[in-house]
Amino acid sequence: MDEMNSILKQSATIRLICVVCVSFLFASCEKDDRHNTPHPDKGVVAISVDLPQGDDEEEDAYTVEIDGTTADGKEGRYTVSDPLPPGEYTVLAYNTPQGFTVTDGIARVERTDGTARALTDFINPLPDYLYSGTERITVVADDTLRMNLDVVQRVRDLHIELTVTEGDPERIAAITGTLSGVAEAYDLRNETLYGEAVSTRPTFTRDGDKVSADLRLLGIMGDAQTLSILLTFSNGDTQSVESDLTEVLAGFNGSTEPFTLTGNLRTPVEGGFAGSIDGWQQADGGNADAH
Repeated sequence: MDEMNSILKQSATIRLICVVCVSFLFASCEKDDRHNTPHPDKGVVAISVDLPQGDDEEEDAYTVEIDGTTADGKEGRYTVSDPLPPGEYTVLAYNTPQGFTVTDGIARVERTDGTARALTDFINPLPDYLYSGTERITVVADDTLRMNLDVVQRVRDLHIELTVTEGDPERIAAITGTLSGVAEAYDLRNETLYGEAVSTRPTFTRDGDKVSADLRLLGIMGDAQTLSILLTFSNGDTQSVESDLTEVLAGFNGSTEPFTLTGNLRTPVEGGFAGSIDGWQQADGGNADAH
């Protein structure tokens, strides 16, 4: 009788162990419905870059950072490789166009020879278009945040056109010029101009009685903006002309729409007489005399 009871107890114990094991296996195979993602204590951010109209760059040409960590990009969609702890983060997207370098969130215009610029050198007067955008986000645990990030243009085109209203324009054999008081760098994270006021040397050309140059600037900086032109005449004589553009460029940083500036160039008609520039007029009809 005792032997029979022992056998029955062993059989019951084996059945109980089997039931427990099978139940555990089923529980291991089932999805944990308590969580929405495989990372219940962290979150993921998936970013798409919305390109502005007129920007023909591929979305993959942009760099996307989340608090300084570069995100992986494929077909215009970006995400960091590891999920993020819950909290607030700053997302930054930007391109690196020709004529710019970007380091630690600062986009800097290159020197005219295409290298990292020193303060004593002239910056590239016509770099390609810089775009960037930032947004503050909140990462939630056990969730995927999908967002579209807009980028906007950070440079502005400036067209300068002078009409020779005094003197013979055909006597002008060559023109060089310098514009001082322009910005050299842009803080992408804080969306503001950065650094010190510098100078640039745009290329001036003459077509009939028109003398013109094109620039693409981050903005103006410093207390004054001065245009200096050196005219070389066909007989070898030279004439320097300076004009204060501080007043007429005062609102330059307020927009990224193309900005056209026209004026009158008076060249010497006799030896000993100085040239001048006056009648400055903005594209919107505003005007300011400058000499």
